[in-house]
Amino acid sequence: MAENSEADEFLIRQIRQGDSDAWQALIDRYEGRLLAYTDSRIRNRAASEDIVQEAFVGFLISLPNYDGSRPLESYLFSICAYKLTDHLRREGRRPSIQMHGRSSSHGGDIEPAASQRMASSIARSVERKQIEADAVRSAIAEQIDRWKRSDNWEKLRTIELLYVAGVNNKTAAEQLGLTEQQVANYKSDFQIRLKSIIKRMELDEDVFPELAD
Repeated sequence: MAENSEADEFLIRQIRQGDSDAWQALIDRYEGRLLAYTDSRIRNRAASEDIVQEAFVGFLISLPNYDGSRPLESYLFSICAYKLTDHLRREGRRPSIQMHGRSSSHGGDIEPAASQRMASSIARSVERKQIEADAVRSAIAEQIDRWKRSDNWEKLRTIELLYVAGVNNKTAAEQLGLTEQQVANYKSDFQIRLKSIIKRMELDEDVFPELAD
């Protein structure tokens, strides 16, 4: 097991350095296991191959944020499980699959603690977090631009103190000569407007489940 971990760590280091041979080695190492896992659930080889390819692409996108705290195999299976769930949703099928892969050491299922990573948490994978961050960034930029065009500088200064400087409502109120209620109102208004802008983007509700009606 330790040898597998060391081999994975070596591959990750080489891939981060741009080694295409290491990338192919990683694919060769895990592609068969991911295909077996996916194919056993949808019985469609062509679709399984597409899902596994998407999983590898998703891993490559998330690589800058992968810190090795999770075993590489478990991490890849989590991404693959999310891609499989997404595929089933696109086909209008209820994703009732179990979120686990195969263990390289025992040839059976991964231990329950690793296998029970449900769709709600997988949707918060690094890839989805990037989508979330981009959406929030875009929404904030849009709202700030609106307030600038309408000369709402007091609201802008309040939001800057709260979210950039990180001060609390009371401190922001003291610095701006406002009441704490005014600051709370500006904060609430900002959050409501961001929520409205993000909902208008019509993202998959798994990206922001808290915005679902």
